[in-house]
Amino acid sequence: MKKATVIEIPDFKGFSPEAFRFLRSLKKNNRREWFQPRKEDYQRLVHLPMMGLIMELGEVCRSFAPEVPFNPQRNILRVYRDTRFSKDKTPYKTFVGASFPYGNFPKTVDSTGLYMQIEPGEVFIGGGLWKPSSLQLRKIRQFMLQDPDAFLEIIEDKNFKKHFGSIQGEKLKTTPRGISPDHPLVEYLRLKQFFISISLPEDAALKKDLPKKIAAEFKLMMPLLRWLNKSQRMW
Repeated sequence: MKKATVIEIPDFKGFSPEAFRFLRSLKKNNRREWFQPRKEDYQRLVHLPMMGLIMELGEVCRSFAPEVPFNPQRNILRVYRDTRFSKDKTPYKTFVGASFPYGNFPKTVDSTGLYMQIEPGEVFIGGGLWKPSSLQLRKIRQFMLQDPDAFLEIIEDKNFKKHFGSIQGEKLKTTPRGISPDHPLVEYLRLKQFFISISLPEDAALKKDLPKKIAAEFKLMMPLLRWLNKSQRMW
């Protein structure tokens, strides 16, 4: 029986400028013939530092987000793109991302969770529900109507508004059935997605305090995540 490979995860000291040069080169040369001979460079420059980042991030987030698992072996997205239903047939992602589903939910687009992405130009940090199902949306709207004050307390918090502005996402063109166009929360009831995000500059990823900076944003996102998760358990 073949033994599982044990990966030694390094302490996070920041991504190197070379990592970003690699990702920029990958964007220009997004083909298998270029990537395969440089796969070990990707592992060393991009994948392993990302694992170290997640390890430290998990330690920092444990105090305020114990229900979100941080596991470098599971959270990092594969570098290979799923091109089956895309017009873009380039085979590789030109960023490194990680998804952190709330609780033990599977890592899918309809799971409540946190997200981060490192790419040339920015560090993207997000959280919420990216593509909720019709059933999930009905539950969210019912929950919002049942206790609007609890929802408003989250989105009107001064730190929430300072960092994220408001909830982002596509909206219905019309008001949902049964909802008055004059309802004070109508703009939120029209949402088809429920997520928030913020970006840090690329050079933030070069510094060893990046886990603390990401954790600070995740902490502000957690009240909305808990609210979304609770909405799915009410019915």
